[in-house]
Amino acid sequence: MSALGAADGSARFVGGCVRDAVLGRPIRDIDVATIFRPEDVIRRLEDAGLKAVPTGVEHGTVTGLAEGNGFEITTLRKDVETDGRHAVVAFTDDWVEDAARRDFTMNALSADISGRVYDPFGGIADALAGRVRFVGDAETRIREDVLRILRLFRFHAHYGTGALDADDLEAAGRLAAKLPALSAERVRSELMRLMEADDPRATVDAMASAGVLDHLPLDADRRPSLALLIAVDPEKDPLRRIFVLANRNAAVLSEALRFSTVETRRMAAMETPLAVDAGEVALKAAIYRGGADAVRDRLLVTAALTEQAGPSLDDALDLSRTWKAPSFPLKGRDLLTLGASEGPGLGDALRDVETWWMDGGYRANHAQCLAEARRRLNLSE
Repeated sequence: MSALGAADGSARFVGGCVRDAVLGRPIRDIDVATIFRPEDVIRRLEDAGLKAVPTGVEHGTVTGLAEGNGFEITTLRKDVETDGRHAVVAFTDDWVEDAARRDFTMNALSADISGRVYDPFGGIADALAGRVRFVGDAETRIREDVLRILRLFRFHAHYGTGALDADDLEAAGRLAAKLPALSAERVRSELMRLMEADDPRATVDAMASAGVLDHLPLDADRRPSLALLIAVDPEKDPLRRIFVLANRNAAVLSEALRFSTVETRRMAAMETPLAVDAGEVALKAAIYRGGADAVRDRLLVTAALTEQAGPSLDDALDLSRTWKAPSFPLKGRDLLTLGASEGPGLGDALRDVETWWMDGGYRANHAQCLAEARRRLNLSE
């Protein structure tokens, strides 16, 4: 901050770090705004012996690196032109003008190096009261960037108390038809972060009442299942929550929201029900075949969709956390050493022995499995 002239008021902390400091929450990322242009920021950082990375100079953003940590530094800006997805900006030296282009009042706060907080739009009062409120006119803010519809609900899920502002909610519903024009990646990111909230049920209800869910690959009728999942899932997993609320198969949902290959595979496993009362043998087999994480996914999704929550679910989840699947002690080469012939039959024999091993409680050792393979293949010692 000293390299940016913070002592003279040329740089301030802005956005989320100030908001969270006011609320006494943990601070994750530290963002800085300054009156200096990007080229001046780079020069000042380098003169101070710090590394500067031009991560978004066309929008006035430089990342400064200090002691292995990155700090996003952005020149004060004002919007010149917006199309709902991208903005053309011009640099300014007016702190209020820069704050006016931010989305919510609680995000329009800034603080100088001494700790004095600047609050041009009543953001402190809103943050402390749990009011997520647009800066100025809600429709204007949304038309500048349609993603702010989803940000409204995401911030309400994490910071809001009580009902959303009526004007903000009405504007979000009225402009929600613009959401499909956004990139799937941006929509997915906001939905995942929304679903990371401790309990987003009231927020999802507000999205449904405003008609916002109608323009997303989500199903308002699945809200009871989502509510049950939230109640029984101690891990608060956002992907499970989206899958339950979406009412779509993994391939379709992945295409709609551009999920990663790993996430798509997880959702594909969720499509196969696993009853919470399946029993220890079936649960252990599922853990052995698919892994404990996948079993928890399947158990919780099945419980949410079929209303099977209860002691049986708790027991099944405990098993998935405490039982460690052993490794099958036999390999194909072991059968070859017995004199077995290569070919499809070798794999069939190996799978048969593996099933025998599983049915026996995964207890047989290498020698015992080898003897069983010899017996099944009718091979002499």
